Amino acid sequence: MPFFSVIIPLYNKEKHIKTTLDSVLAQTFNDFEVIIVNDGSTDKSLKIAETFDDKRIHIHTTENKGVSYARNYGVSKSNSNLIAFLDADDYWFPHHLKDLKHLIKKFPNCGLYCKAYDAQKNNAIQVSNFKNIPKGWLGIVANYFNNSMSNNLASSSSVVIPKTVFSTLNGFNTNYNSGEDTDLWIRIALKYPVAFDDNVSCLLNLDANNKVTHTKLSQRQHINFDSFNAIAETNQPLKKFLDINRVSVAIQYKLEGATTLEKKAKKTIDFKNLSRLQKLLLKLPRPLVKLILSSRNVLRNFGVDLRLFR
Repeated sequence: MPFFSVIIPLYNKEKHIKTTLDSVLAQTFNDFEVIIVNDGSTDKSLKIAETFDDKRIHIHTTENKGVSYARNYGVSKSNSNLIAFLDADDYWFPHHLKDLKHLIKKFPNCGLYCKAYDAQKNNAIQVSNFKNIPKGWLGIVANYFNNSMSNNLASSSSVVIPKTVFSTLNGFNTNYNSGEDTDLWIRIALKYPVAFDDNVSCLLNLDANNKVTHTKLSQRQHINFDSFNAIAETNQPLKKFLDINRVSVAIQYKLEGATTLEKKAKKTIDFKNLSRLQKLLLKLPRPLVKLILSSRNVLRNFGVDLRLFR
């Protein structure tokens, strides 16, 4: 039995899948299997994946049913109790799995293991910031939601989940095609301890072609934050985490001109949980919000990151 099962959902990532797989095969800890789920790709993604001659790689093809189904299907084909996820356009540094193994051995009873990550957009690196986490720290976090107010501790390319935990919670919700990963992280963090290692070992590619996020948010089935309202009534960190995520969604709806959805997203927000900038962005008209956000993106290219959620 391999120590890790690496699950890679693959849909039309012909420009990136080779680099992604190269980063997996370059791991200094190499006791793993790779399960690629080709989610009905229509480009050369599958052909490129098939050029890799490594017995640890197993490829399965399904009709296009979305990333949640592909990940769940991949887990069903896995042979390890430790499931590492990686998107087909992201990249692992060589020490990624080695670090995760160390984290798991040190804290064996967690439901979610997370590594720090950075992101790349327009050739600029966006350094992640994890609230109240000292640089280089590792351990079991005091509160997942408090520590995820700037950037989520978990990302879909930087975590390991024990298969027993994944199965108990029924995996990713296939009814969602946006925010399905956040939904799962919330459900895990409400029931299990979460371990985190602040040493960066993953690079998220925000420039990749054919991302689902190129489709308007208003045209997708986004995570229903209201499904957690009952729990949030007695869990203030969760309530604030949900509100900050609702701000992001409401602003995106504003930018898309989806006024009805924007109002719905703002309806259950407790504005006491928001910063002055967040409140301002919710109140300003669409053209001014576009100007502010575009200026922020330009500054990022020069290494200046004005975060909305710090």
